[in-house]
Amino acid sequence: MPTFTWTAEFGSQKTKQPVVSQIKFGDGYEQRQTTGLNTNPQKWDLQFNNRDTSEIDDIDDFLDARGGVESFDWTPPRASDAIKVVCRQWQRTLASAQFDTLTATFEQVFEP
Repeated sequence: MPTFTWTAEFGSQKTKQPVVSQIKFGDGYEQRQTTGLNTNPQKWDLQFNNRDTSEIDDIDDFLDARGGVESFDWTPPRASDAIKVVCRQWQRTLASAQFDTLTATFEQVFEP
């Protein structure tokens, strides 16, 4: 399993949106229930700001090789254990002649 080893900037954001099914009844009543086994995946918006172009090339190449399909291991900030994630979207900005910025969204996936 490939491992993403670069460290993101402070200011990166974690979002959690539990997977919930809901049924709405008359008079405003509703019933909610979690769906599946892994009901609270993490989603991270990461930033790699003003890094040397060769480092951004390496990150870009790593993500490009996975093609938004293949999962990889990544350890979130302040965590001790790696999680499996997929990166379906990332953006590269040319900051200057020698430095670039890359932003990426990592979505936790659950697979064997």
